[in-house]
Amino acid sequence: MEIKNFFFKRIISYFIRGLVLVAPLYATALIIWTGVEYLDNILPIDIPISNEQSVYLPGLGVLIIILGIVLLGFLFSTIIPQSFFKFTESIMRRLPLVSLIYYSIKDLILAFVGDKKKFNQPVLVTMYKETDIKKIGFITQTDLSHLKIADHVAVYMPLSYSLSGELFIVPTEHVTLLEAKSTDVMKMLVSGGVSVKVSKEETPEEEEI
Repeated sequence: MEIKNFFFKRIISYFIRGLVLVAPLYATALIIWTGVEYLDNILPIDIPISNEQSVYLPGLGVLIIILGIVLLGFLFSTIIPQSFFKFTESIMRRLPLVSLIYYSIKDLILAFVGDKKKFNQPVLVTMYKETDIKKIGFITQTDLSHLKIADHVAVYMPLSYSLSGELFIVPTEHVTLLEAKSTDVMKMLVSGGVSVKVSKEETPEEEEI
């Protein structure tokens, strides 16, 4: 009976180890493949090999889109004058609904890849002094004078296992800067606290299952 239990536990152990290995790889590959297919559908390209047949090369449409974006960035940075770009944006600014969508998306992209990146200053916010409950977020605005709010900062708090989050206006005295990489903090938040970077010296030995 003990031998059967031993073999059963070993099988469960091997299954869990295999699941931990395969599941993240499969999910990552699936997400990347879905993204490639979606972008390829924007610019579908089939290479004809005969009069009736053609070959679909995955990623070719994505490559052309990336090269097109790089080319546009080069043109607007070197050849096309900035005054033309500013004139175009001034027109966009006057269109009510278009302006809201355009600048919201632009500011979101610049928050991740622009010169003035956001989500790079993780903080610890005291939500309730009575219970000392705290939440982790990212400072997105330190100057709220345009809203006539003083001594407060805007803190964005992502939701776990989601691409959404909430924006809080927090008193500066309730905010504590975290000495951690923003990418590590973001992974921790999105994973609900499961994903935490541990140094090699602090890595615990794998427990036997």
